[in-house]
This record gives sequence, C-alpha cells and structure tokens, in this order.
Amino acid sequence: MMTNNAMQHLFDLSGQVALVTGAGSGIGQRMAYALSRAGAKVVLAGRHPETLAQTAALIAGEGGDSAIETVDLTKRELLDEFVQRASAHFGSPDILVNAAGVNLRQPADDISIDTWDTTLNLNLSVPFFLAKACLSGMRKKGHGKVINIGSLQSYRAFANSIPYGASKGGVAQLTRAMAEAWSQEGITTNAIAPGFFETPLTQRVFSDDSLASHHAAMTAVGRNGELQDFDGLTVFLASRASDYITGQMISLDGGYTAK
Repeated sequence: MMTNNAMQHLFDLSGQVALVTGAGSGIGQRMAYALSRAGAKVVLAGRHPETLAQTAALIAGEGGDSAIETVDLTKRELLDEFVQRASAHFGSPDILVNAAGVNLRQPADDISIDTWDTTLNLNLSVPFFLAKACLSGMRKKGHGKVINIGSLQSYRAFANSIPYGASKGGVAQLTRAMAEAWSQEGITTNAIAPGFFETPLTQRVFSDDSLASHHAAMTAVGRNGELQDFDGLTVFLASRASDYITGQMISLDGGYTAK
C-alpha cells in the first residue's frame, strides 16, 4: 500500500529546475507559479522584463525561487546560448514548458507570408528547437519533462485563425514525434490543449460577454476556464506521477471537445 509520503513524493518537484517561456502573463505565468508551488526553481523567460518581474514577485510572495531571462525566442539561432544562460541560475532544466505563443487573427484572404511565418515559427518551430537545446542537460540527468501547449484548434477550426490552427495542429503531432524520439532516454513530452481561458490572446472573446457566454455553454461543466485550473495538470505532467505518459495531448477544456 502506498503511504501518504510516497504519494506526495510522486508530485514533489523539490530539487527540479523548470524553464517556462511566455512566463510574463496568462497560461505561462500560471504554470510557472504552479511549478514553483510544487517545489521547483523556475527560470522565467519572455520578451518583457516588467511582466516577468510581476511573475517573479508572485512566486517570491509564496516563498519560491525564480530567475528572469529576457529573450526573443523567434531568433532560433540563439536558443542554445539562451539555454546556457538560463542554466546558469539553478542548473540545467529538468522541465521545459513551451507556453510562449501568438495568434495574429486575419481573414483567410488577408493572411500574409509574415503572419504565417511568425505564427508557425513561435508556436511550432521554437518548442522543438528549444527542447532540442535542453536535451544535453536532460540527458546528463537521465530524465526530462517537456510540456507543449496545444489548443482547441489542434482538433477543430475557428474563424480567422488559419496560421494559428495550423501551428497548434502541428503541436499535436510534434508532441508525439518528440515523445517517440526521446522517451526511451527518460525524456517525455506531452501537451495541454486548453479551452477558453482569459489571457492576453483571448481578449477578443472575453471582451464580448455574449461570445464568452457562448463558449461557456459549449463546455460540459458550464463555464470557461480559470487559470488555476492549470495547476493540477501542470504539476502532474512535470512530476514523477506522469513518468509512463508520453506523446499525449490532454484537453483542459471543461469538456468542450467532449460535446
């Protein structure tokens, strides 16, 4: 029979180092906070030092340890150097959360090459190349956890979002492919596919009460997501409790995709 201490050990991230992109707001901020609360030391990565500082203050207020690294992730040739800088704070990452993303909404006929390239680069290419840059450290430790962020649009289409939908559909397959490549080395990859949560990327939805209510009604539980709903799944996928789960995209959507 498993003791309470053994059960707690499954979810304990003490001694682990997490690197979280998009950590200045929204989903990335909440996931960084959850990992810290579970015991991890967290490196907060993003473009804006002022928002990263807010996340760091949130973590410090709960007694956690974090460090800030400002970075333009779209410059893929600099990702190896970035991971070296990030590793200088607490050691190389055991956990990588690829939460940085962009959704440049445009009607299909108006989509430009720049819009397409920017979206596919940050949402799909960067998660792979950043994970690849973290591989050396994870291999030395003999374990690693990569968590990607999908979307409802990994499964279905929404208006004015072709590049975003293509990138998030790609994240589903990227997650499976990364799992196939690295899981035998103890480095697992999974993804979370959120429903509708109020973040900077969904301001258009939540600024329209009727639209927000529509999406709440589309769920099985009858409400849109709240950022604290990320806490349990984030810690689970980062912890020993999920060691035999890899290549999966788990919907965190209140049953939106179940209806």
